[in-house]
Amino acid sequence: MAATSVLSPLGFALLRRLSDGKLHSGEALAAATGVTRARVSQILSASEAAGFTLERVRGVGYRLVDPVPFLDRDAIVAALRATAPRLKIEVADSVDSTSTELLRRAARQAVDRQVLVAEWQTAGRGRRGRKWTAVAGGSLTFSLGWRFEQGAGFLAGLSLAVGVALGRALDAAGFKDVQLKWPNDLVHRHCKIGGILIEISGDALGPALAIIGVGLNVRLPSTARRDIAQPVTDLAAIDKERALDRNRLLAFILAELYQLLERYAREGFAPFVAEWQRRHALQKKPVRVLLPDGSVAAGDVVGVDASGALVLDQRGRRVRFVSGEVSLRRG
Repeated sequence: MAATSVLSPLGFALLRRLSDGKLHSGEALAAATGVTRARVSQILSASEAAGFTLERVRGVGYRLVDPVPFLDRDAIVAALRATAPRLKIEVADSVDSTSTELLRRAARQAVDRQVLVAEWQTAGRGRRGRKWTAVAGGSLTFSLGWRFEQGAGFLAGLSLAVGVALGRALDAAGFKDVQLKWPNDLVHRHCKIGGILIEISGDALGPALAIIGVGLNVRLPSTARRDIAQPVTDLAAIDKERALDRNRLLAFILAELYQLLERYAREGFAPFVAEWQRRHALQKKPVRVLLPDGSVAAGDVVGVDASGALVLDQRGRRVRFVSGEVSLRRG
């Protein structure tokens, strides 16, 4: 059975019952979910393909070796009631992509200030069409719709501003060493820990709808890391002693995003430039910029301007790069 079959509504129902870390008999699990004990055994036998480790005690039952607190909409809403009351929160077990789903909905209804968070994405997307690898119970993947009166030009620095909000939230949650990498990565010691994907639709001069997609590695097993073609890490590795509550972490993030986006709508990216530069992992460092035609531009990072463009110093000459199809590497 494939991992995507495990992560069906029935698979999630079983895993949620095991999320307390206690032993549950096959008979009780079967009765609770309305399937046979053989079916329960089949689903749980394949669950490790999705990153879960089970203990089986003959004659007693099953338990999760590393209990996973699943996402809980009520807990998230309660934590946000005072700081982001206008956000509409929805938690899904599985979608193809939270951003894709919000874009579909936007064609027929308003998705302004709507948050869709998923335990599992079957076709999560990163920048430049790359696949985003996520693990049920071990990732935080969500998208937020936000309507701006201005057009796409005003939103050029939005992904960088979102990075500032994520940095603030992770600071508040106790993770002090997470940095940003232009234009849309979160890194720890140059290993990627998260990413941001902004998709904008609307008129050139406004209004515009931004779908803000965020993915964070919370607990990323070695099996998932092998599928990722770059150095990665997770929050659990940064602080091995900390008990990670994804509901609380998401509430921190959404509260920071809410306040930042309200200000961005009034003032743009300019108020966040200095803070973004303080958080930039490659600030004042030699870098290479990989251009769409395959050529490479080298220089020292000066910073970013008020539009979010990267500014390099090339032997006294300053050159700007917009995100588009370029990639940034250490020199």
